Amino acid sequence: MSTVSKSSEQQLDRNALAALYEETFKNLEEGTITEGRVVALTKDKVVVDIGYKSEGMIPSDQFAAEELQQLKVGDRLQVYIEECEDADGNLVLSKEKADKMKIWEELEKLYKEEKSIDGKVVSRIKGGMMVDIGVKAFLPGSQIDLHPVRDLDGLVGRTFPMKIIKINHRRGNVVVSRRVLLEETRDKKRQSTLATLKEGQLIQGMVKNITDYGAFIDLGGIDGLLHITDMSWGRVGHPSEMFNVGDRVEVSVLKYDRETGRISLGLKQKSADPWTNVAGKYPIGTRVRGKVVSLTDYGAFVELEPGVEGLVHVSEMSWTHEVRHPSRVVAIGDQVEAAVLNVDPASRKISLGMKQTAPNPWDMVESKYPIGTRIEGKVKSLTDFGAFVGLDEGIDGLIHISDMSWTKHIKHPSELFKKGQKVEAVVLRIDKEKERLSLGYKQLSRDPWDDEIPSRYRVGDSAAGKVSKVADFGIFIELDGGVEGLIHVSEAGLDPSAKLEEKFKLQDDVAAKIIKVDRDERKIALSLRDHQLDSERRHVEEYHAAQGAPDQSLGRAAKQSRKRAAQDDDK
Repeated sequence: MSTVSKSSEQQLDRNALAALYEETFKNLEEGTITEGRVVALTKDKVVVDIGYKSEGMIPSDQFAAEELQQLKVGDRLQVYIEECEDADGNLVLSKEKADKMKIWEELEKLYKEEKSIDGKVVSRIKGGMMVDIGVKAFLPGSQIDLHPVRDLDGLVGRTFPMKIIKINHRRGNVVVSRRVLLEETRDKKRQSTLATLKEGQLIQGMVKNITDYGAFIDLGGIDGLLHITDMSWGRVGHPSEMFNVGDRVEVSVLKYDRETGRISLGLKQKSADPWTNVAGKYPIGTRVRGKVVSLTDYGAFVELEPGVEGLVHVSEMSWTHEVRHPSRVVAIGDQVEAAVLNVDPASRKISLGMKQTAPNPWDMVESKYPIGTRIEGKVKSLTDFGAFVGLDEGIDGLIHISDMSWTKHIKHPSELFKKGQKVEAVVLRIDKEKERLSLGYKQLSRDPWDDEIPSRYRVGDSAAGKVSKVADFGIFIELDGGVEGLIHVSEAGLDPSAKLEEKFKLQDDVAAKIIKVDRDERKIALSLRDHQLDSERRHVEEYHAAQGAPDQSLGRAAKQSRKRAAQDDDK
């Protein structure tokens, strides 16, 4: 064989060997992940053989301290090929990038398969929270919970299952949601709850929200309303008196409308209605004790037991009849004693009386204040028709305006009495059934009409006084001693067209003739016309007496006047 030929064969052998040598290495690409074996550990590097012509070096700081302590020669690692050969011909590997690459691959797989992942809330940022799921992810505020969360800072450091709703590996952008999982869980619970829900069922729930009119109970993915009226047989001022948000409670399903999805719940229905045996437990006349739970203008509601209340009307609080508002007698929270007056189970009403627990002073009034007794008391109030006088034990008596004076025409009680004034009076009448006591003030003195007035004021005499009242039918004249007389319009001696109020004013001095004294009616009739005729007659008589010739014309006129007065009285 020639030298040239031999040289060519050797060159072919070297090329073949080089090719065979190259084939022994893996087909590696930069930017990919491959598996390698740890061949050496130094203070600051980990040497890894990935089957390439040279080993790669990974800085030790890419390993966690615990992980680095457990690492040993021969362990296998997933590494990221950054460069097959750098400027110095070295193979550059990265465990950190391999881990992140692996995480992104796992995240993308979870995203495609719509599976959840645990995320730890790291910090609060604008619009939501930063979450660690292997890489930093954004949790929007609207995706944190089913309802707005007030204390976002309280979530930091906590771990929750979440779902990836958006991912972009190239931009390193991941958005997660906790709400999506909560909605899925809620929907599953709802379907399970609705499948078994029925009226009359007892079911466990959690207080989700409290309002003025009730509490919303989460029954498991679906809410029911426990109305305030169905919380207790007793009185509930506000649902917060019984529940706090988050409380666990067992309730009864009162009504379930499958079309609207509305569920009405009850708590009091778990126990028997206390009104079932109220009539037997509280018969009429029974003495009871209870707590005042509410006041109104017309009375006080007293709780006899949870769910059973009775009303003490303001008129049944005291025998004195002076209670204008219940708050003057009782206050909320007071323990009171009362008597059962009436029971109406159908209307769920019990009438109570507090005054019935004490003796009725009207039962003793006849024996304590017999008719004719002189009493003393204070004027409590004045009305147009009389004065109320308070006696012992809350008994009020009335001095009617007609029983204030024998002689004087009283227009209003204030002419004689003032509120708070001490007065004496005489008991005239007692009506125990209507609880009325009639008193007389004028009866303290003898009736002057018996003999004094008839003897003092005689028919035919003249009387002087002052105008006390002008009416359409005549003029009242107050005579000496406070006695009133009436000048009828027909006895005023005026022209028919004249008006009394134009001719007579209050307190005008008037002299008239007494033409009638009626002891039974206590009336004195006066005549101004007769008085004028008598005066004229006297003057004429005096004139004729001086001339020696009497005149009879005025005598006849006076007789005719008295005849007309008698006819007017008959009318």
